Amino acid sequence: MTAAAPPLRAEAAVIGAGPAGATAAAVLARAGVSTVLIDEAAAPGGRVWRAPPDVLRARAGGPELAEGDALRARVAGAGAQLLAGAVVWSVTELGGRFRIDVMTDGGMTDHGPRVIEARLLLVATGALERVSPFPGWTTPGVIGLAAATILLKSQRMAPGRRLVVAGAGPLLAAVAAGALKAGAEVVAVADLNGAADWARAAPALAGRPALAARGAGWVAAMLRAGVRPGFRTGVRAAHGDMRLEAVELGPVDAEGAPVAGAPTRRVACDALAVGHGLAPATEITRLLRAAHVFDRARGGWLPETDDACRTSAPRLYAAGDGAGVLGAAAALAAGERAAAAMLADLGRGPAPRPAPGASRAARFGAAMGRLSRQRPAATAAIAPGTVVCRCEDVTRAEIDAAFDAGATDLNQLKHFTRCGMGPCQGRVCGDAAAELLALRLAGRGGVDAARRAVGQWTGRAPLRPVPLDALIGAFDYADIPVPDPAPL
Repeated sequence: MTAAAPPLRAEAAVIGAGPAGATAAAVLARAGVSTVLIDEAAAPGGRVWRAPPDVLRARAGGPELAEGDALRARVAGAGAQLLAGAVVWSVTELGGRFRIDVMTDGGMTDHGPRVIEARLLLVATGALERVSPFPGWTTPGVIGLAAATILLKSQRMAPGRRLVVAGAGPLLAAVAAGALKAGAEVVAVADLNGAADWARAAPALAGRPALAARGAGWVAAMLRAGVRPGFRTGVRAAHGDMRLEAVELGPVDAEGAPVAGAPTRRVACDALAVGHGLAPATEITRLLRAAHVFDRARGGWLPETDDACRTSAPRLYAAGDGAGVLGAAAALAAGERAAAAMLADLGRGPAPRPAPGASRAARFGAAMGRLSRQRPAATAAIAPGTVVCRCEDVTRAEIDAAFDAGATDLNQLKHFTRCGMGPCQGRVCGDAAAELLALRLAGRGGVDAARRAVGQWTGRAPLRPVPLDALIGAFDYADIPVPDPAPL
Protein backbone atom coordinates (compact mmCIF):
# COMPACT_ATOMS: atom_id res chain seq x y z
CA MET A 1 0.00 0.00 0.00
CA THR A 2 1.28 3.49 -0.86
CA ALA A 3 2.49 5.30 2.27
CA ALA A 4 0.66 8.53 3.04
CA ALA A 5 2.72 11.71 3.25
CA PRO A 6 3.20 12.92 6.83
CA PRO A 7 1.04 15.88 7.90
CA LEU A 8 2.40 19.31 7.11
CA ARG A 9 2.22 21.25 10.38
CA ALA A 10 2.15 25.04 10.71
CA GLU A 11 0.99 27.71 13.11
CA ALA A 12 -1.32 29.24 10.50
CA ALA A 13 -2.96 28.00 7.32
CA VAL A 14 -4.55 30.22 4.67
CA ILE A 15 -6.94 28.75 2.12
CA GLY A 16 -7.09 30.91 -1.00
CA ALA A 17 -4.23 32.87 -2.54
CA GLY A 18 -6.19 35.79 -3.95
CA PRO A 19 -5.63 39.36 -2.77
CA ALA A 20 -6.86 38.72 0.79
CA GLY A 21 -5.28 35.33 1.41
CA ALA A 22 -1.92 36.04 -0.22
CA THR A 23 -1.60 39.36 1.61
CA ALA A 24 -2.37 37.75 4.96
CA ALA A 25 0.05 34.88 4.35
CA ALA A 26 2.83 37.31 3.46
CA VAL A 27 2.25 39.40 6.60
CA LEU A 28 2.16 36.32 8.83
CA ALA A 29 5.26 34.73 7.33
CA ARG A 30 7.25 37.96 7.48
CA ALA A 31 6.36 38.21 11.18
CA GLY A 32 7.91 34.78 11.75
CA VAL A 33 4.70 32.71 11.88
CA SER A 34 5.04 29.36 10.09
CA THR A 35 2.38 29.70 7.40
CA VAL A 36 1.02 27.42 4.67
CA LEU A 37 -0.83 29.09 1.77
CA ILE A 38 -3.12 26.74 -0.18
CA ASP A 39 -4.64 27.44 -3.59
CA GLU A 40 -6.03 25.53 -6.56
CA ALA A 41 -4.14 27.68 -9.08
CA ALA A 42 -0.49 27.34 -9.98
CA ALA A 43 0.42 30.74 -8.53
CA PRO A 44 -1.09 33.35 -6.18
CA GLY A 45 -3.30 36.10 -7.57
CA GLY A 46 -6.83 34.75 -7.48
CA ARG A 47 -9.25 35.36 -10.32
CA VAL A 48 -8.63 39.10 -10.49
CA TRP A 49 -4.84 38.89 -10.72
CA ARG A 50 -4.54 35.44 -12.26
CA ALA A 51 -1.03 34.71 -13.54
CA PRO A 52 -0.91 33.95 -17.29
CA PRO A 53 1.21 31.06 -18.58
CA ASP A 54 4.84 32.04 -19.21
CA VAL A 55 4.38 31.71 -22.98
CA LEU A 56 1.63 34.37 -22.90
CA ARG A 57 3.21 36.88 -20.52
CA ALA A 58 4.54 39.02 -23.36
CA ARG A 59 0.98 39.46 -24.67
CA ALA A 60 -0.52 40.12 -21.24
CA GLY A 61 0.80 43.39 -19.80
CA GLY A 62 -1.46 45.95 -18.19
CA PRO A 63 -2.00 47.07 -14.60
CA GLU A 64 -3.64 43.83 -13.44
CA LEU A 65 -0.58 41.78 -14.39
CA ALA A 66 1.68 44.25 -12.60
CA GLU A 67 -0.51 44.16 -9.50
CA GLY A 68 -0.58 40.38 -9.54
CA ASP A 69 3.18 40.14 -10.00
CA ALA A 70 3.68 42.47 -7.02
CA LEU A 71 1.47 40.24 -4.89
CA ARG A 72 3.29 37.09 -6.01
CA ALA A 73 6.66 38.69 -5.28
CA ARG A 74 5.45 39.71 -1.82
CA VAL A 75 4.43 36.13 -1.00
CA ALA A 76 7.67 34.68 -2.33
CA GLY A 77 9.78 37.21 -0.42
CA ALA A 78 7.96 36.63 2.87
CA GLY A 79 8.71 32.92 3.02
CA ALA A 80 5.21 31.48 3.32
CA GLN A 81 5.06 27.87 2.17
CA LEU A 82 2.88 27.75 -0.96
CA LEU A 83 0.93 24.59 -1.72
CA ALA A 84 -0.27 25.32 -5.24
CA GLY A 85 -2.48 23.18 -7.45
CA ALA A 86 -4.15 21.88 -4.30
CA VAL A 87 -7.88 21.18 -4.00
CA VAL A 88 -9.22 21.38 -0.44
CA TRP A 89 -11.83 18.65 -0.03
CA SER A 90 -12.28 18.50 3.75
CA VAL A 91 -11.61 20.72 6.77
CA THR A 92 -12.14 19.60 10.36
CA GLU A 93 -11.29 20.99 13.79
CA LEU A 94 -10.32 18.77 16.69
CA GLY A 95 -8.24 19.27 19.80
CA GLY A 96 -7.39 22.89 19.14
CA ARG A 97 -6.04 22.33 15.62
CA PHE A 98 -7.50 22.42 12.13
CA ARG A 99 -6.96 19.49 9.78
CA ILE A 100 -7.10 20.41 6.09
CA ASP A 101 -7.27 17.56 3.58
CA VAL A 102 -6.11 18.46 0.09
CA MET A 103 -5.53 16.73 -3.20
CA THR A 104 -2.49 18.10 -5.03
CA ASP A 105 -2.25 17.93 -8.80
CA GLY A 106 -0.27 15.34 -10.72
CA GLY A 107 2.32 17.84 -11.89
CA MET A 108 3.81 18.23 -8.42
CA THR A 109 6.54 16.09 -6.89
CA ASP A 110 4.35 15.39 -3.88
CA HIS A 111 1.14 14.90 -5.83
CA GLY A 112 -1.72 13.04 -4.24
CA PRO A 113 -3.51 13.42 -0.89
CA ARG A 114 -1.92 15.67 1.72
CA VAL A 115 -2.88 16.74 5.22
CA ILE A 116 -2.12 20.17 6.70
CA GLU A 117 -2.52 20.81 10.40
CA ALA A 118 -2.62 24.36 11.78
CA ARG A 119 -3.55 26.18 14.95
CA LEU A 120 -5.16 29.13 13.14
CA LEU A 121 -7.09 29.06 9.86
CA LEU A 122 -7.94 31.93 7.51
CA VAL A 123 -10.53 31.19 4.83
CA ALA A 124 -10.08 33.52 1.85
CA THR A 125 -11.80 31.51 -0.86
CA GLY A 126 -13.29 34.42 -2.81
CA ALA A 127 -16.65 34.43 -4.54
CA LEU A 128 -18.81 32.24 -6.75
CA GLU A 129 -20.42 33.45 -9.94
CA ARG A 130 -24.19 33.82 -9.98
CA VAL A 131 -26.23 33.25 -13.14
CA SER A 132 -30.00 33.66 -12.94
CA PRO A 133 -31.41 30.74 -14.99
CA PHE A 134 -33.20 31.32 -18.28
CA PRO A 135 -34.33 28.96 -21.06
CA GLY A 136 -31.28 27.59 -22.84
CA TRP A 137 -28.66 28.63 -20.28
CA THR A 138 -27.22 25.11 -20.29
CA THR A 139 -26.61 25.21 -24.07
CA PRO A 140 -22.95 24.73 -25.10
CA GLY A 141 -21.56 28.17 -25.87
CA VAL A 142 -23.10 29.85 -22.80
CA ILE A 143 -20.39 30.79 -20.30
CA GLY A 144 -20.33 32.85 -17.12
CA LEU A 145 -18.90 36.36 -17.15
CA ALA A 146 -16.37 35.48 -14.46
CA ALA A 147 -15.42 32.30 -16.33
CA ALA A 148 -14.92 34.39 -19.47
CA THR A 149 -12.54 36.69 -17.58
CA ILE A 150 -10.48 33.66 -16.52
CA LEU A 151 -10.30 32.51 -20.14
CA LEU A 152 -9.27 35.97 -21.30
CA LYS A 153 -6.67 36.46 -18.56
CA SER A 154 -5.13 33.01 -18.54
CA GLN A 155 -5.22 32.19 -22.26
CA ARG A 156 -5.86 35.55 -23.99
CA MET A 157 -8.74 33.82 -25.72
CA ALA A 158 -12.35 34.95 -26.22
CA PRO A 159 -15.12 32.40 -25.59
CA GLY A 160 -16.37 32.71 -29.17
CA ARG A 161 -16.11 34.55 -32.50
CA ARG A 162 -19.49 36.34 -32.28
CA LEU A 163 -20.13 37.15 -28.65
CA VAL A 164 -23.09 38.51 -26.70
CA VAL A 165 -22.23 39.89 -23.25
CA ALA A 166 -25.11 40.14 -20.77
CA GLY A 167 -25.94 40.50 -17.10
CA ALA A 168 -25.05 43.14 -14.55
CA GLY A 169 -22.02 44.81 -13.02
CA PRO A 170 -18.54 45.92 -14.08
CA LEU A 171 -17.57 42.59 -15.66
CA LEU A 172 -19.78 43.42 -18.66
CA ALA A 173 -17.40 46.10 -19.90
CA ALA A 174 -14.31 44.15 -18.84
CA VAL A 175 -15.32 41.05 -20.81
CA ALA A 176 -16.51 43.01 -23.85
CA ALA A 177 -13.25 45.00 -24.04
CA GLY A 178 -11.14 41.89 -23.43
CA ALA A 179 -12.98 39.93 -26.10
CA LEU A 180 -12.51 42.73 -28.62
CA LYS A 181 -8.79 42.80 -27.82
CA ALA A 182 -8.65 39.03 -28.34
CA GLY A 183 -10.14 39.40 -31.82
CA ALA A 184 -13.78 38.52 -31.20
CA GLU A 185 -16.77 40.41 -32.56
CA VAL A 186 -19.02 41.66 -29.76
CA VAL A 187 -22.47 41.81 -31.32
CA ALA A 188 -24.45 42.98 -28.27
CA VAL A 189 -24.01 44.07 -24.65
CA ALA A 190 -27.15 43.74 -22.52
CA ASP A 191 -27.05 45.43 -19.11
CA LEU A 192 -29.82 44.93 -16.55
CA ASN A 193 -28.93 48.31 -15.07
CA GLY A 194 -29.94 51.63 -16.54
CA ALA A 195 -27.77 54.66 -17.20
CA ALA A 196 -29.25 56.26 -14.07
CA ASP A 197 -28.09 53.31 -11.95
CA TRP A 198 -24.51 53.85 -13.10
CA ALA A 199 -24.85 57.59 -12.48
CA ARG A 200 -25.83 56.92 -8.87
CA ALA A 201 -22.63 54.89 -8.46
CA ALA A 202 -20.48 57.77 -9.71
CA PRO A 203 -19.54 59.21 -6.27
CA ALA A 204 -18.18 55.85 -5.13
CA LEU A 205 -16.33 55.44 -8.43
CA ALA A 206 -14.70 58.84 -7.93
CA GLY A 207 -13.18 57.56 -4.69
CA ARG A 208 -11.13 55.02 -6.68
CA PRO A 209 -9.94 57.08 -9.66
CA ALA A 210 -7.50 54.46 -10.97
CA LEU A 211 -10.20 51.78 -11.12
CA ALA A 212 -12.72 54.24 -12.54
CA ALA A 213 -10.23 55.15 -15.28
CA ARG A 214 -9.69 51.48 -16.04
CA GLY A 215 -13.43 50.98 -16.42
CA ALA A 216 -13.69 54.07 -18.61
CA GLY A 217 -10.98 52.58 -20.80
CA TRP A 218 -13.05 49.42 -21.26
CA VAL A 219 -16.10 51.45 -22.25
CA ALA A 220 -14.00 53.54 -24.65
CA ALA A 221 -12.72 50.36 -26.32
CA MET A 222 -16.30 49.20 -26.79
CA LEU A 223 -17.41 52.51 -28.28
CA ARG A 224 -14.44 52.61 -30.67
CA ALA A 225 -15.53 49.22 -31.96
CA GLY A 226 -19.09 50.45 -32.44
CA VAL A 227 -20.45 48.47 -29.48
CA ARG A 228 -22.98 50.35 -27.38
CA PRO A 229 -24.46 48.89 -24.23
CA GLY A 230 -28.17 48.15 -24.20
CA PHE A 231 -29.30 49.46 -20.82
CA ARG A 232 -32.23 47.82 -19.02
CA THR A 233 -31.94 44.80 -21.29
CA GLY A 234 -31.83 41.15 -20.31
CA VAL A 235 -31.57 37.68 -21.83
CA ARG A 236 -34.93 36.05 -22.48
CA ALA A 237 -33.57 32.81 -23.94
CA ALA A 238 -30.58 31.14 -25.57
CA HIS A 239 -31.33 29.19 -28.73
CA GLY A 240 -29.53 26.26 -30.33
CA ASP A 241 -29.61 22.46 -30.36
CA MET A 242 -26.07 21.11 -30.11
CA ARG A 243 -24.49 24.55 -29.71
CA LEU A 244 -25.53 28.16 -29.23
CA GLU A 245 -26.90 29.82 -32.35
CA ALA A 246 -28.73 32.92 -31.12
CA VAL A 247 -29.72 34.87 -28.02
CA GLU A 248 -33.08 36.54 -27.50
CA LEU A 249 -32.85 39.91 -25.74
CA GLY A 250 -35.62 42.09 -24.37
CA PRO A 251 -36.26 45.13 -22.15
CA VAL A 252 -36.47 44.76 -18.37
CA ASP A 253 -37.83 47.04 -15.67
CA ALA A 254 -35.88 48.66 -12.85
CA GLU A 255 -35.92 45.40 -10.87
CA GLY A 256 -34.68 43.26 -13.75
CA ALA A 257 -38.02 41.64 -14.59
CA PRO A 258 -38.94 41.29 -18.29
CA VAL A 259 -41.33 43.99 -19.50
CA ALA A 260 -44.53 42.18 -20.42
CA GLY A 261 -45.53 42.50 -24.06
CA ALA A 262 -42.39 44.38 -25.06
CA PRO A 263 -40.77 43.38 -28.37
CA THR A 264 -37.62 41.24 -28.24
CA ARG A 265 -34.78 40.83 -30.71
CA ARG A 266 -32.88 37.73 -31.73
CA VAL A 267 -29.10 38.13 -32.08
CA ALA A 268 -27.10 35.50 -33.98
CA CYS A 269 -23.98 34.47 -32.08
CA ASP A 270 -21.84 31.49 -31.15
CA ALA A 271 -21.12 32.50 -27.53
CA LEU A 272 -22.91 34.20 -24.66
CA ALA A 273 -21.02 35.45 -21.60
CA VAL A 274 -23.59 36.12 -18.88
CA GLY A 275 -23.45 36.81 -15.17
CA HIS A 276 -25.61 38.36 -12.48
CA GLY A 277 -23.10 39.14 -9.78
CA LEU A 278 -21.05 37.19 -7.25
CA ALA A 279 -21.81 35.37 -4.01
CA PRO A 280 -19.33 34.61 -1.19
CA ALA A 281 -17.88 31.09 -1.29
CA THR A 282 -18.85 29.86 2.18
CA GLU A 283 -18.42 26.09 1.88
CA ILE A 284 -15.64 25.91 4.46
CA THR A 285 -17.10 28.31 7.00
CA ARG A 286 -20.41 26.44 6.75
CA LEU A 287 -18.63 23.12 7.15
CA LEU A 288 -16.99 24.42 10.35
CA ARG A 289 -20.38 25.66 11.60
CA ALA A 290 -19.47 29.33 11.89
CA ALA A 291 -22.40 31.74 12.18
CA HIS A 292 -23.56 33.35 8.93
CA VAL A 293 -25.72 36.35 8.06
CA PHE A 294 -27.67 37.27 4.94
CA ASP A 295 -26.71 40.57 3.30
CA ARG A 296 -28.01 40.96 -0.25
CA ALA A 297 -25.85 44.01 -0.93
CA ARG A 298 -22.67 42.04 -0.19
CA GLY A 299 -23.60 38.96 -2.19
CA GLY A 300 -26.01 37.03 0.02
CA TRP A 301 -24.97 34.64 2.79
CA LEU A 302 -21.58 35.39 4.36
CA PRO A 303 -19.76 34.41 7.55
CA GLU A 304 -20.41 36.73 10.47
CA THR A 305 -17.12 38.44 11.37
CA ASP A 306 -15.91 41.21 13.63
CA ASP A 307 -13.89 44.18 12.36
CA ALA A 308 -10.74 42.03 12.51
CA CYS A 309 -12.12 39.17 10.36
CA ARG A 310 -12.68 36.79 13.30
CA THR A 311 -15.66 34.45 12.83
CA SER A 312 -17.82 33.00 15.60
CA ALA A 313 -15.73 29.81 15.55
CA PRO A 314 -12.53 29.94 17.66
CA ARG A 315 -9.31 30.56 15.71
CA LEU A 316 -11.21 30.70 12.41
CA TYR A 317 -10.99 33.87 10.29
CA ALA A 318 -12.59 34.91 6.99
CA ALA A 319 -11.47 37.69 4.66
CA GLY A 320 -11.92 38.95 1.12
CA ASP A 321 -14.91 38.35 -1.12
CA GLY A 322 -15.63 35.09 0.72
CA ALA A 323 -16.63 37.25 3.70
CA GLY A 324 -18.70 39.72 1.64
CA VAL A 325 -18.17 40.76 -1.99
CA LEU A 326 -16.40 44.14 -2.02
CA GLY A 327 -13.69 43.63 -4.66
CA ALA A 328 -9.92 43.22 -4.82
CA ALA A 329 -8.92 46.53 -3.24
CA ALA A 330 -11.06 45.90 -0.16
CA ALA A 331 -9.76 42.32 -0.05
CA LEU A 332 -6.17 43.56 0.24
CA ALA A 333 -7.11 45.63 3.30
CA ALA A 334 -9.06 42.70 4.76
CA GLY A 335 -6.02 40.46 4.37
CA GLU A 336 -3.93 42.95 6.36
CA ARG A 337 -6.60 43.10 9.09
CA ALA A 338 -6.95 39.34 9.30
CA ALA A 339 -3.19 38.84 9.58
CA ALA A 340 -2.99 41.50 12.30
CA ALA A 341 -5.76 39.76 14.25
CA MET A 342 -4.04 36.39 13.92
CA LEU A 343 -0.75 37.86 15.12
CA ALA A 344 -2.52 39.49 18.07
CA ASP A 345 -4.26 36.23 18.94
CA LEU A 346 -0.87 34.48 18.87
CA GLY A 347 0.49 37.15 21.21
CA ARG A 348 2.85 38.52 18.57
CA GLY A 349 1.38 41.89 17.72
CA PRO A 350 -0.97 44.71 18.72
CA ALA A 351 -4.67 44.77 18.00
CA PRO A 352 -5.45 45.31 14.28
CA ARG A 353 -6.21 48.81 12.99
CA PRO A 354 -8.00 49.89 9.79
CA ALA A 355 -5.72 50.10 6.75
CA PRO A 356 -5.41 53.48 4.95
CA GLY A 357 -7.90 53.77 2.10
CA ALA A 358 -9.93 50.76 3.27
CA SER A 359 -13.17 52.73 3.56
CA ARG A 360 -12.88 54.10 0.00
CA ALA A 361 -12.25 50.60 -1.33
CA ALA A 362 -15.25 49.28 0.59
CA ARG A 363 -17.51 52.06 -0.75
CA PHE A 364 -16.38 51.31 -4.28
CA GLY A 365 -17.00 47.58 -3.80
CA ALA A 366 -20.41 48.22 -2.25
CA ALA A 367 -21.43 50.37 -5.22
CA MET A 368 -20.43 47.62 -7.64
CA GLY A 369 -22.30 45.13 -5.47
CA ARG A 370 -25.51 47.15 -5.72
CA LEU A 371 -25.23 47.14 -9.50
CA SER A 372 -24.82 43.36 -9.62
CA ARG A 373 -27.11 42.33 -6.74
CA GLN A 374 -29.52 39.44 -7.05
CA ARG A 375 -32.90 40.79 -8.10
CA PRO A 376 -35.97 38.96 -6.69
CA ALA A 377 -38.22 40.17 -9.51
CA ALA A 378 -35.87 38.69 -12.11
CA THR A 379 -35.87 35.35 -10.26
CA ALA A 380 -39.66 35.42 -10.02
CA ALA A 381 -39.80 35.65 -13.83
CA ILE A 382 -37.99 32.30 -14.36
CA ALA A 383 -40.26 30.13 -16.51
CA PRO A 384 -41.62 26.89 -14.97
CA GLY A 385 -39.83 24.60 -17.41
CA THR A 386 -36.41 26.25 -16.96
CA VAL A 387 -33.69 24.08 -15.45
CA VAL A 388 -32.40 25.58 -12.19
CA CYS A 389 -30.15 22.78 -10.91
CA ARG A 390 -28.18 21.74 -13.98
CA CYS A 391 -26.38 18.86 -12.23
CA GLU A 392 -29.65 17.07 -11.39
CA ASP A 393 -31.94 18.62 -14.06
CA VAL A 394 -34.33 20.13 -11.50
CA THR A 395 -36.69 22.71 -12.99
CA ARG A 396 -38.39 25.74 -11.46
CA ALA A 397 -41.71 23.84 -11.65
CA GLU A 398 -40.26 21.00 -9.56
CA ILE A 399 -38.99 23.48 -6.96
CA ASP A 400 -42.45 25.06 -6.75
CA ALA A 401 -44.01 21.59 -6.41
CA ALA A 402 -41.58 20.74 -3.61
CA PHE A 403 -42.57 23.93 -1.77
CA ASP A 404 -46.24 23.02 -2.15
CA ALA A 405 -45.42 19.59 -0.71
CA GLY A 406 -43.84 21.16 2.38
CA ALA A 407 -40.20 21.94 1.51
CA THR A 408 -39.79 25.40 3.01
CA ASP A 409 -36.04 25.45 3.59
CA LEU A 410 -33.10 24.74 1.29
CA ASN A 411 -32.09 21.42 2.84
CA GLN A 412 -35.66 20.14 2.65
CA LEU A 413 -35.66 21.10 -1.02
CA LYS A 414 -32.53 19.00 -1.51
CA HIS A 415 -34.25 16.01 0.11
CA PHE A 416 -37.39 16.44 -1.98
CA THR A 417 -35.80 17.06 -5.40
CA ARG A 418 -32.00 16.31 -5.33
CA CYS A 419 -31.44 19.99 -6.13
CA GLY A 420 -27.89 20.78 -4.97
CA MET A 421 -26.77 17.14 -4.78
CA GLY A 422 -24.63 17.12 -7.94
CA PRO A 423 -20.88 17.61 -8.36
CA CYS A 424 -21.13 21.39 -7.82
CA GLN A 425 -22.93 20.77 -4.49
CA GLY A 426 -25.25 23.71 -5.04
CA ARG A 427 -22.63 26.31 -5.89
CA VAL A 428 -24.36 27.05 -9.22
CA CYS A 429 -28.03 26.61 -8.32
CA GLY A 430 -28.10 27.52 -4.62
CA ASP A 431 -28.85 31.22 -4.87
CA ALA A 432 -31.59 30.81 -7.46
CA ALA A 433 -33.20 27.87 -5.68
CA ALA A 434 -33.19 29.67 -2.33
CA GLU A 435 -34.63 32.82 -3.89
CA LEU A 436 -37.43 30.83 -5.50
CA LEU A 437 -38.35 29.28 -2.15
CA ALA A 438 -38.13 32.67 -0.45
CA LEU A 439 -40.44 34.26 -3.01
CA ARG A 440 -43.08 31.64 -2.16
CA LEU A 441 -42.46 31.99 1.57
CA ALA A 442 -42.24 35.77 1.70
CA GLY A 443 -44.84 37.59 3.76
CA ARG A 444 -44.76 40.87 5.60
CA GLY A 445 -41.05 40.58 6.30
CA GLY A 446 -40.19 40.61 2.61
CA VAL A 447 -37.93 38.41 0.50
CA ASP A 448 -34.75 39.02 2.53
CA ALA A 449 -36.44 37.83 5.73
CA ALA A 450 -37.68 34.79 3.85
CA ARG A 451 -34.15 34.09 2.58
CA ARG A 452 -33.00 33.96 6.20
CA ALA A 453 -35.76 31.48 6.96
CA VAL A 454 -34.95 29.37 3.90
CA GLY A 455 -31.31 29.17 5.03
CA GLN A 456 -28.30 27.64 3.29
CA TRP A 457 -27.09 24.21 2.28
CA THR A 458 -25.51 22.36 5.21
CA GLY A 459 -21.75 22.21 4.70
CA ARG A 460 -20.49 18.68 4.04
CA ALA A 461 -17.33 16.98 2.85
CA PRO A 462 -16.11 16.35 0.23
CA LEU A 463 -16.10 20.05 -0.64
CA ARG A 464 -14.97 19.18 -4.17
CA PRO A 465 -15.24 15.95 -6.15
CA VAL A 466 -12.09 13.88 -5.60
CA PRO A 467 -11.23 10.51 -7.19
CA LEU A 468 -11.46 7.67 -4.68
CA ASP A 469 -8.47 5.84 -6.15
CA ALA A 470 -6.29 8.91 -5.56
CA LEU A 471 -7.31 8.98 -1.90
CA ILE A 472 -6.71 5.30 -1.14
CA GLY A 473 -3.58 4.89 -3.26
CA ALA A 474 -2.28 1.70 -4.89
CA PHE A 475 -2.79 -1.62 -3.11
CA ASP A 476 -3.91 -5.19 -3.66
CA TYR A 477 -5.84 -7.53 -1.45
CA ALA A 478 -2.67 -8.92 0.14
CA ASP A 479 -2.07 -5.47 1.64
CA ILE A 480 -5.42 -5.43 3.48
CA PRO A 481 -5.04 -6.53 7.10
CA VAL A 482 -7.53 -9.28 7.89
CA PRO A 483 -8.11 -10.10 11.56
CA ASP A 484 -8.01 -13.68 12.72
CA PRO A 485 -11.41 -15.33 12.85
CA ALA A 486 -13.14 -15.41 16.18
CA PRO A 487 -12.65 -18.66 18.10
CA LEU A 488 -15.47 -21.17 17.97
